[in-house]
Amino acid sequence: MLKCQHLVEKADALVDGSPISLRERLALRLHLMMCHHCRRYVRQLRALLGFLPRDKQPLEEAAIEDILKKLDTPQDQP
Repeated sequence: MLKCQHLVEKADALVDGSPISLRERLALRLHLMMCHHCRRYVRQLRALLGFLPRDKQPLEEAAIEDILKKLDTPQDQP
């Protein structure tokens, strides 16, 4: 039987429909039928992903550099 850790590693593919083999998809679904902890995990993952924007366009290099600069710059604390 599939272990919970394996399901956690593959849950995003199961939830967002990323390509995984039919055999693996069936193994994940079978595990979900038997494990209420993993069912809860997948339900929570789906709920979380429902709050995130679906825009899968990668950030431009300039935007990434700007974010990294802001993270490296110390901010004045009140």
